[in-house]
Amino acid sequence: MEHEEFRTLNGYRRQRVSRVTESMEDYLEMIFRLTAGRPSVGVNEVAARLHVRPSSASKMIGKLRDASLVAFEKYGQITLTEQGKERGRYFLWRHNVLSEFFRRLNHSEGTLRQVELIEHFVDEETVKNLEKLLDILPDPWT
Repeated sequence: MEHEEFRTLNGYRRQRVSRVTESMEDYLEMIFRLTAGRPSVGVNEVAARLHVRPSSASKMIGKLRDASLVAFEKYGQITLTEQGKERGRYFLWRHNVLSEFFRRLNHSEGTLRQVELIEHFVDEETVKNLEKLLDILPDPWT
């Protein structure tokens, strides 16, 4: 523990290797959810599901396009690129594992807010280990 250096939240953010921000992750996860079983989704639907203005959604989707994660034309439909699908699939998996873990841990269905607040800061190895833990953690709902 002594060899680790403490940082502020922003200090850890600055160390991130990925150019994808937490907000971009939320958008990719939602677009992945919404395009399950269909090829594309509109800006207004994404905005409604994330409770943001369509203009804000359009701006963020432009950033996702610039990062080669979606294909999008103004006033058009949003389609995930292969890289966008891969990232969206990961973000949804991460969300679902954390949701299930907290649901069981707290014996509560009300986990969405907590998961949304922390999911961006948990690395893939930790999520994999939590998923393994779910195999042995009793489900109080069954």
